[in-house]
Amino acid sequence: MRTDSSPGTLPAREHLPAGNAGTPVLDVVIPVYNEEKDLGPCVVRLHDHLKRTFPYAFRITVADNASTDTTPQVAQRLEAELAEVRSFRLEQKGRGRALRTVWSASDAPILAYMDVDLSTDLNALLPLVAPLISGHSDLAIGSRLARSSRVVRGAKREFISRTYNLILRGSLQARFSDAQCGFKAIRRDVAQVLLPLVEDTGWFFDTEMLVLAERAGLRIHEVPVDWVDDPNSTVHIVKTATDDLKGVWRVGKALATGALPLDRLTRPFGDDPRDRDVQDVPKGLARQLVGFCVVGGLSTLFYLVLYSLFREFSGSQIANALALLVSAVANTAANRRLTFGVRGRGGAVRHQAQGLVVFGIGLALTSGSLAALNAASSDPAHSTELAVLIAANLAATVLRFLLFRAWVFPDRDGSARPEASPSTVVATHTPSSPTYTTGGHQPYQPPYQPQGPLPQRPGHQPYTQGGTTTTTRFRAGEAADGTWRDSTMQLQPVRPHDTEPGDPR
Repeated sequence: MRTDSSPGTLPAREHLPAGNAGTPVLDVVIPVYNEEKDLGPCVVRLHDHLKRTFPYAFRITVADNASTDTTPQVAQRLEAELAEVRSFRLEQKGRGRALRTVWSASDAPILAYMDVDLSTDLNALLPLVAPLISGHSDLAIGSRLARSSRVVRGAKREFISRTYNLILRGSLQARFSDAQCGFKAIRRDVAQVLLPLVEDTGWFFDTEMLVLAERAGLRIHEVPVDWVDDPNSTVHIVKTATDDLKGVWRVGKALATGALPLDRLTRPFGDDPRDRDVQDVPKGLARQLVGFCVVGGLSTLFYLVLYSLFREFSGSQIANALALLVSAVANTAANRRLTFGVRGRGGAVRHQAQGLVVFGIGLALTSGSLAALNAASSDPAHSTELAVLIAANLAATVLRFLLFRAWVFPDRDGSARPEASPSTVVATHTPSSPTYTTGGHQPYQPPYQPQGPLPQRPGHQPYTQGGTTTTTRFRAGEAADGTWRDSTMQLQPVRPHDTEPGDPR
């Protein structure tokens, strides 16, 4: 259901122009930790591939997070030799921290990353970013588990990967196929709103970002990849798996309790045909009917089970009242979230109170039916009672849907929606050319400057209250002395704990 008003026709998502050769369209980040041997060949190979095949200007950013070997010196040498390469140094470990910091400061409209071992075949890079350049998709991921993917790896890693994705599907209802493939891309305008909501700074960063994006209705494009396992990988499998399971629990709990402000992300980035005003088609009616029928069917089964249990130690009227009361509370909560798309805790008490009024009407119908049955037969069979209750509940269900749609959860162009809470503050980001440290001494200002503003899809507007626009602006990574350090964004209501001293690599 729509939570804000919109014109009849929204502008389509924009394709990035092929001009402005001096402005990097793609920024490929390579997060590294103690990769002095592999970094040089990786960057040279990637640079050569992009030079030959990528039709836009590009940049390669080496994000070194707290390496203790000669990796920083290798990165600086590559930056001096190749014009499109930049080096970036963080003093704390964590792949997620490195990606969030560099992506937040980048001025490129398309942001990507890949692992330093280049396990993924580079021919998949252009198909990965093409849907983002065209405006078709918001994020793109490489998938090793797609049917047409060709993967070479051991049985142990294959088992762990598939088990992890099964856990995501079962616990978080994730529909993307491969959360941890080190080959992903995102549009900058999407990242500016999505990244402040991602808490993890380690290996779970990818999964959390994708789950939040999917739950918010953003479009995720999947690309089958050719992938060869790196036998010399330094990832601590057991520790990483444990941290990932903790992350699954944390995100699942936040989603279940409505703690995540996903309304920030719900379709703010372009045209959606469901948002258009089409004559003779009631907005959202078909979807609401399907959702209400599914919830109603499950609620009826739940009600009948409860009635049978309560009937063992009470009369039919008391059993009916108790079963209907419990099932009505569950039914209102389920319809609130699944049928009418209301997220968060705002207005939940009022909705339950109105739902209890609807429950009273249903109670009157079912109790009246039982009273009529008892008047007609002094000792009706249990199966007869159930049949009468089913018929009465069907009539009450139709009335319940009409009351829910017109009274409890009315579509009033977002004015009655609890998602539009005055506490919601949307962070906007004004990108500027990042300053990179070279040689550990003087900051380096990249020579490229955008030739006019880069095209963007219709963005999320800052929240306005009382005529005053509330906007949080930030520039990640630059300290007061002009050097670059860890710049994990601190935005409310982002959760505060953002350090992982035991983050494995």
